[in-house]
Amino acid sequence: MEQKTFRGLVIGLLLGILIMLVGFKIFDKKETLTSKKEIVDEESVVTKVVEKATSTVVTVSIMEKDIGTGFIISNDGLIVTNKHVVADTTLKYKVIIGKSETVEVVNIYRDPLNDLAILKINKTNLVPVELGDSDKLKVGQSVIAIGTALGEFRSTVTKGVISGLGRGITAGSQETGTEKLDNVIQTDAAINPGNSGGPLFDSSGKVIGVNVATSQNGQSIGFALPINLIKTSVENFKNTGEFERPYLGVAYKMISKEIATKNNVPVGALVEKLTDGGPASKSDIKIGDIITKIDGQQLIEDGDMVKIIEKRKIGDTIEVTLWRENREKVVGVKLEKRVI
Repeated sequence: MEQKTFRGLVIGLLLGILIMLVGFKIFDKKETLTSKKEIVDEESVVTKVVEKATSTVVTVSIMEKDIGTGFIISNDGLIVTNKHVVADTTLKYKVIIGKSETVEVVNIYRDPLNDLAILKINKTNLVPVELGDSDKLKVGQSVIAIGTALGEFRSTVTKGVISGLGRGITAGSQETGTEKLDNVIQTDAAINPGNSGGPLFDSSGKVIGVNVATSQNGQSIGFALPINLIKTSVENFKNTGEFERPYLGVAYKMISKEIATKNNVPVGALVEKLTDGGPASKSDIKIGDIITKIDGQQLIEDGDMVKIIEKRKIGDTIEVTLWRENREKVVGVKLEKRVI
Protein backbone atom coordinates (compact mmCIF):
# COMPACT_ATOMS: atom_id res chain seq x y z
CA MET A 1 0.00 0.00 0.00
CA GLU A 2 2.82 2.33 0.94
CA GLN A 3 4.61 1.48 -2.33
CA LYS A 4 1.50 2.38 -4.35
CA THR A 5 1.15 5.68 -2.49
CA PHE A 6 4.79 6.54 -3.11
CA ARG A 7 4.44 5.63 -6.78
CA GLY A 8 1.32 7.84 -7.01
CA LEU A 9 3.17 10.79 -5.48
CA VAL A 10 6.05 10.40 -7.92
CA ILE A 11 3.69 10.17 -10.89
CA GLY A 12 1.75 13.21 -9.62
CA LEU A 13 4.95 15.18 -9.20
CA LEU A 14 6.15 14.28 -12.69
CA LEU A 15 2.78 15.22 -14.16
CA GLY A 16 2.88 18.55 -12.30
CA ILE A 17 6.34 19.32 -13.65
CA LEU A 18 5.23 18.38 -17.17
CA ILE A 19 2.13 20.60 -16.95
CA MET A 20 4.24 23.47 -15.62
CA LEU A 21 6.76 23.11 -18.46
CA VAL A 22 3.97 23.04 -21.05
CA GLY A 23 2.41 26.09 -19.38
CA PHE A 24 5.67 28.02 -19.53
CA LYS A 25 6.02 27.13 -23.19
CA ILE A 26 2.47 28.28 -23.98
CA PHE A 27 2.95 31.48 -21.97
CA ASP A 28 6.25 32.16 -23.71
CA LYS A 29 4.61 31.52 -27.07
CA LYS A 30 1.74 33.86 -26.23
CA GLU A 31 4.19 36.53 -25.07
CA THR A 32 6.19 36.17 -28.29
CA LEU A 33 3.03 36.38 -30.40
CA THR A 34 1.91 39.48 -28.46
CA SER A 35 5.27 41.17 -29.00
CA LYS A 36 5.18 40.33 -32.70
CA LYS A 37 1.61 41.65 -32.95
CA GLU A 38 2.58 44.93 -31.25
CA ILE A 39 5.49 45.39 -33.68
CA VAL A 40 3.27 44.61 -36.69
CA ASP A 41 0.57 47.00 -35.41
CA GLU A 42 3.10 49.79 -34.90
CA GLU A 43 4.59 49.24 -38.35
CA SER A 44 1.16 49.19 -40.00
CA VAL A 45 0.25 52.53 -38.37
CA VAL A 46 3.35 54.18 -39.84
CA THR A 47 2.97 52.62 -43.27
CA LYS A 48 -0.71 53.59 -43.47
CA VAL A 49 0.11 57.21 -42.58
CA VAL A 50 2.90 57.31 -45.16
CA GLU A 51 0.72 55.79 -47.89
CA LYS A 52 -2.05 58.27 -47.13
CA ALA A 53 0.31 61.27 -46.98
CA THR A 54 2.52 60.63 -50.00
CA SER A 55 0.39 62.58 -52.48
CA THR A 56 -0.11 65.53 -50.08
CA VAL A 57 3.54 66.35 -49.31
CA VAL A 58 5.58 68.41 -51.78
CA THR A 59 9.17 69.58 -52.18
CA VAL A 60 9.87 73.31 -52.48
CA SER A 61 12.69 74.15 -54.93
CA ILE A 62 14.58 76.94 -56.65
CA MET A 63 16.09 76.12 -60.04
CA GLU A 64 17.74 72.71 -59.52
CA LYS A 65 18.02 72.93 -55.75
CA ASP A 66 15.56 71.46 -53.23
CA ILE A 67 15.32 73.80 -50.24
CA GLY A 68 12.35 72.73 -48.17
CA THR A 69 9.06 70.92 -47.84
CA GLY A 70 5.39 71.85 -47.92
CA PHE A 71 1.97 70.21 -47.88
CA ILE A 72 -1.24 70.69 -49.82
CA ILE A 73 -4.15 72.24 -47.90
CA SER A 74 -6.71 72.71 -50.71
CA ASN A 75 -7.54 70.90 -53.95
CA ASP A 76 -7.17 74.15 -55.92
CA GLY A 77 -3.48 74.75 -55.28
CA LEU A 78 -2.76 76.16 -51.82
CA ILE A 79 0.36 74.83 -50.12
CA VAL A 80 1.71 75.54 -46.61
CA THR A 81 5.42 75.87 -45.87
CA ASN A 82 7.70 77.93 -43.61
CA LYS A 83 8.28 81.59 -44.38
CA HIS A 84 12.04 81.16 -44.06
CA VAL A 85 11.96 78.53 -46.82
CA VAL A 86 10.74 81.16 -49.30
CA ALA A 87 12.27 84.22 -47.63
CA ASP A 88 14.04 85.60 -50.73
CA THR A 89 11.45 87.68 -52.59
CA THR A 90 13.69 87.99 -55.66
CA LEU A 91 13.65 84.28 -56.49
CA LYS A 92 11.21 82.14 -58.48
CA TYR A 93 10.02 79.07 -56.63
CA LYS A 94 8.51 75.78 -57.75
CA VAL A 95 7.10 72.69 -56.06
CA ILE A 96 7.62 69.05 -56.93
CA ILE A 97 4.50 66.92 -56.51
CA GLY A 98 4.83 63.17 -56.31
CA LYS A 99 8.02 61.77 -57.80
CA SER A 100 8.72 64.31 -60.51
CA GLU A 101 5.82 66.62 -61.45
CA THR A 102 7.12 70.19 -61.26
CA VAL A 103 4.76 73.18 -60.97
CA GLU A 104 5.75 76.84 -60.71
CA VAL A 105 4.62 78.90 -57.72
CA VAL A 106 2.57 81.83 -59.02
CA ASN A 107 2.17 83.68 -55.73
CA ILE A 108 3.50 83.62 -52.19
CA TYR A 109 1.74 85.02 -49.14
CA ARG A 110 4.09 85.45 -46.19
CA ASP A 111 2.78 85.69 -42.63
CA PRO A 112 4.26 88.80 -40.95
CA LEU A 113 4.02 87.32 -37.46
CA ASN A 114 4.83 83.61 -37.79
CA ASP A 115 7.27 81.47 -39.74
CA LEU A 116 4.51 80.57 -42.16
CA ALA A 117 3.85 81.07 -45.87
CA ILE A 118 1.13 79.95 -48.28
CA LEU A 119 2.15 79.14 -51.85
CA LYS A 120 -0.30 79.26 -54.76
CA ILE A 121 0.11 77.05 -57.81
CA ASN A 122 -2.13 76.81 -60.87
CA LYS A 123 -3.28 73.22 -60.46
CA THR A 124 -6.55 71.66 -59.39
CA ASN A 125 -7.79 68.24 -58.26
CA LEU A 126 -5.03 68.01 -55.69
CA VAL A 127 -5.27 65.84 -52.58
CA PRO A 128 -5.15 67.98 -49.41
CA VAL A 129 -3.98 66.80 -46.02
CA GLU A 130 -6.40 66.26 -43.15
CA LEU A 131 -5.79 68.71 -40.31
CA GLY A 132 -5.87 67.54 -36.70
CA ASP A 133 -6.33 69.36 -33.38
CA SER A 134 -3.08 70.46 -31.72
CA ASP A 135 -4.91 71.58 -28.57
CA LYS A 136 -5.47 67.91 -27.70
CA LEU A 137 -1.85 66.79 -27.99
CA LYS A 138 -0.16 64.96 -25.13
CA VAL A 139 3.50 64.49 -24.32
CA GLY A 140 4.56 60.97 -25.27
CA GLN A 141 2.16 60.39 -28.17
CA SER A 142 3.60 59.11 -31.44
CA VAL A 143 4.27 61.44 -34.38
CA ILE A 144 5.58 60.98 -37.92
CA ALA A 145 7.48 63.58 -39.96
CA ILE A 146 7.72 63.50 -43.75
CA GLY A 147 9.91 65.81 -45.80
CA THR A 148 12.86 66.40 -48.10
CA ALA A 149 15.67 65.64 -45.68
CA LEU A 150 18.89 67.63 -46.23
CA GLY A 151 17.27 69.14 -49.33
CA GLU A 152 18.10 65.94 -51.19
CA PHE A 153 16.14 62.91 -50.01
CA ARG A 154 12.46 63.41 -50.85
CA SER A 155 9.67 61.75 -48.90
CA THR A 156 11.97 60.87 -46.01
CA VAL A 157 10.00 59.39 -43.09
CA THR A 158 11.05 59.73 -39.46
CA LYS A 159 9.15 58.63 -36.37
CA GLY A 160 9.19 59.72 -32.75
CA VAL A 161 7.12 61.12 -29.91
CA ILE A 162 6.07 64.53 -28.67
CA SER A 163 8.77 65.47 -26.16
CA GLY A 164 7.28 68.74 -24.94
CA LEU A 165 4.57 71.33 -25.56
CA GLY A 166 4.43 75.13 -25.30
CA ARG A 167 8.13 75.64 -26.01
CA GLY A 168 9.62 79.00 -27.05
CA ILE A 169 12.42 79.02 -29.65
CA THR A 170 14.25 81.29 -32.08
CA ALA A 171 13.97 79.93 -35.64
CA GLY A 172 15.64 80.83 -38.92
CA SER A 173 19.26 81.55 -39.86
CA GLN A 174 21.66 84.40 -40.50
CA GLU A 175 20.81 84.21 -44.20
CA THR A 176 17.01 84.24 -43.86
CA GLY A 177 16.70 86.12 -40.56
CA THR A 178 15.46 84.86 -37.22
CA GLU A 179 12.26 85.25 -35.23
CA LYS A 180 10.95 84.25 -31.82
CA LEU A 181 8.28 81.55 -31.94
CA ASP A 182 6.11 80.72 -28.93
CA ASN A 183 4.01 77.67 -28.09
CA VAL A 184 5.80 75.26 -30.44
CA ILE A 185 5.78 71.46 -30.28
CA GLN A 186 9.02 69.67 -29.36
CA THR A 187 9.62 66.21 -30.86
CA ASP A 188 12.41 63.67 -31.03
CA ALA A 189 11.45 62.69 -34.59
CA ALA A 190 14.45 63.62 -36.73
CA ILE A 191 13.88 67.06 -38.30
CA ASN A 192 16.72 67.75 -40.74
CA PRO A 193 17.47 70.79 -42.91
CA GLY A 194 15.09 70.45 -45.83
CA ASN A 195 12.28 69.15 -43.59
CA SER A 196 11.31 72.75 -42.83
CA GLY A 197 7.71 73.46 -43.81
CA GLY A 198 6.79 69.79 -43.90
CA PRO A 199 3.96 68.13 -41.96
CA LEU A 200 4.12 66.45 -38.58
CA PHE A 201 1.43 63.73 -38.50
CA ASP A 202 -0.25 61.94 -35.63
CA SER A 203 -0.81 58.18 -35.76
CA SER A 204 -4.17 58.63 -37.51
CA GLY A 205 -2.59 60.50 -40.42
CA LYS A 206 -3.76 64.00 -39.44
CA VAL A 207 -1.35 66.94 -39.54
CA ILE A 208 -0.85 68.32 -36.04
CA GLY A 209 2.18 70.55 -36.72
CA VAL A 210 4.43 72.20 -39.29
CA ASN A 211 8.10 71.28 -38.90
CA VAL A 212 10.01 74.49 -38.39
CA ALA A 213 13.41 74.00 -36.78
CA THR A 214 15.98 71.66 -35.35
CA SER A 215 18.17 72.31 -32.33
CA GLN A 216 21.79 73.15 -33.09
CA ASN A 217 22.85 72.25 -29.55
CA GLY A 218 21.40 68.78 -29.12
CA GLN A 219 20.41 65.61 -30.92
CA SER A 220 16.86 64.35 -31.45
CA ILE A 221 15.35 67.75 -30.71
CA GLY A 222 13.07 69.21 -33.38
CA PHE A 223 10.24 71.72 -33.30
CA ALA A 224 6.93 72.27 -35.10
CA LEU A 225 4.32 75.02 -35.19
CA PRO A 226 0.98 73.75 -33.81
CA ILE A 227 -1.55 73.17 -36.58
CA ASN A 228 -4.33 75.09 -34.82
CA LEU A 229 -2.28 78.26 -35.27
CA ILE A 230 -2.00 77.40 -38.96
CA LYS A 231 -5.73 76.68 -39.26
CA THR A 232 -6.56 80.13 -37.90
CA SER A 233 -4.13 81.80 -40.31
CA VAL A 234 -5.36 79.78 -43.28
CA GLU A 235 -9.00 80.53 -42.47
CA ASN A 236 -8.22 84.25 -42.28
CA PHE A 237 -6.32 84.01 -45.54
CA LYS A 238 -9.14 82.20 -47.36
CA ASN A 239 -11.66 84.81 -46.17
CA THR A 240 -9.60 87.95 -46.71
CA GLY A 241 -6.72 87.08 -49.02
CA GLU A 242 -4.21 88.10 -46.35
CA PHE A 243 -2.96 87.09 -42.92
CA GLU A 244 -5.23 89.21 -40.77
CA ARG A 245 -5.33 88.53 -37.04
CA PRO A 246 -6.20 90.49 -33.92
CA TYR A 247 -3.64 91.98 -31.56
CA LEU A 248 -3.61 93.72 -28.19
CA GLY A 249 -0.68 96.07 -28.75
CA VAL A 250 1.47 95.63 -25.63
CA ALA A 251 5.10 94.73 -25.05
CA TYR A 252 5.45 92.87 -21.77
CA LYS A 253 7.68 90.81 -19.51
CA MET A 254 6.33 87.84 -17.57
CA ILE A 255 6.58 87.97 -13.79
CA SER A 256 7.38 84.53 -12.38
CA LYS A 257 5.92 83.15 -9.16
CA GLU A 258 9.25 83.61 -7.41
CA ILE A 259 9.57 87.27 -8.42
CA ALA A 260 5.90 87.89 -7.66
CA THR A 261 6.30 86.50 -4.12
CA LYS A 262 9.41 88.61 -3.44
CA ASN A 263 7.70 91.80 -4.60
CA ASN A 264 4.25 91.06 -3.20
CA VAL A 265 2.58 91.30 -6.63
CA PRO A 266 0.58 88.76 -8.66
CA VAL A 267 1.95 86.53 -11.40
CA GLY A 268 1.25 87.98 -14.83
CA ALA A 269 2.48 90.11 -17.73
CA LEU A 270 4.16 93.39 -16.77
CA VAL A 271 3.29 95.99 -19.43
CA GLU A 272 6.51 97.68 -20.57
CA LYS A 273 5.28 99.46 -23.70
CA LEU A 274 2.05 100.26 -25.55
CA THR A 275 1.87 100.25 -29.35
CA ASP A 276 0.99 103.74 -30.58
CA GLY A 277 -2.60 103.72 -31.81
CA GLY A 278 -3.04 100.08 -30.78
CA PRO A 279 -6.07 98.62 -28.98
CA ALA A 280 -4.43 98.69 -25.52
CA SER A 281 -3.41 102.35 -25.90
CA LYS A 282 -7.06 103.23 -26.55
CA SER A 283 -8.16 101.55 -23.32
CA ASP A 284 -7.27 102.19 -19.68
CA ILE A 285 -4.22 99.90 -19.77
CA LYS A 286 -1.05 101.72 -18.69
CA ILE A 287 2.69 101.03 -18.63
CA GLY A 288 3.51 99.38 -15.31
CA ASP A 289 0.22 97.48 -15.07
CA ILE A 290 0.39 93.72 -14.53
CA ILE A 291 -2.09 91.84 -16.71
CA THR A 292 -3.12 88.78 -14.72
CA LYS A 293 -6.03 87.41 -16.77
CA ILE A 294 -7.66 87.70 -20.18
CA ASP A 295 -11.29 86.63 -20.35
CA GLY A 296 -10.82 84.95 -17.00
CA GLN A 297 -7.83 82.86 -18.13
CA GLN A 298 -4.76 83.24 -15.93
CA LEU A 299 -1.47 84.35 -17.51
CA ILE A 300 1.22 82.17 -15.97
CA GLU A 301 3.79 81.38 -18.65
CA ASP A 302 5.34 83.31 -21.52
CA GLY A 303 3.10 82.70 -24.53
CA ASP A 304 -0.19 82.40 -22.61
CA MET A 305 -1.34 85.83 -23.81
CA VAL A 306 -0.55 84.98 -27.43
CA LYS A 307 -2.44 81.67 -27.23
CA ILE A 308 -5.55 83.35 -25.85
CA ILE A 309 -5.65 86.26 -28.31
CA GLU A 310 -4.94 84.04 -31.32
CA LYS A 311 -8.28 82.31 -30.69
CA ARG A 312 -10.19 85.60 -30.78
CA LYS A 313 -11.38 87.51 -33.86
CA ILE A 314 -10.81 91.05 -35.04
CA GLY A 315 -13.51 93.20 -33.47
CA ASP A 316 -13.95 91.00 -30.39
CA THR A 317 -13.94 92.78 -27.02
CA ILE A 318 -11.84 90.99 -24.44
CA GLU A 319 -11.92 91.41 -20.66
CA VAL A 320 -8.46 92.25 -19.32
CA THR A 321 -7.87 91.85 -15.59
CA LEU A 322 -4.90 93.88 -14.38
CA TRP A 323 -3.15 94.82 -11.15
CA ARG A 324 -2.39 98.48 -10.48
CA GLU A 325 -1.43 100.17 -7.23
CA ASN A 326 -2.26 97.09 -5.16
CA ARG A 327 -5.73 96.84 -6.62
CA GLU A 328 -7.35 94.63 -9.24
CA LYS A 329 -9.02 96.36 -12.17
CA VAL A 330 -10.99 95.00 -15.14
CA VAL A 331 -10.71 96.72 -18.53
CA GLY A 332 -12.53 96.00 -21.79
CA VAL A 333 -10.39 96.12 -24.94
CA LYS A 334 -11.65 95.83 -28.53
CA LEU A 335 -9.18 93.83 -30.62
CA GLU A 336 -8.13 95.32 -33.96
CA LYS A 337 -6.35 94.26 -37.10
CA ARG A 338 -2.61 94.59 -36.85
CA VAL A 339 -1.25 97.15 -39.29
CA ILE A 340 2.04 95.91 -40.75
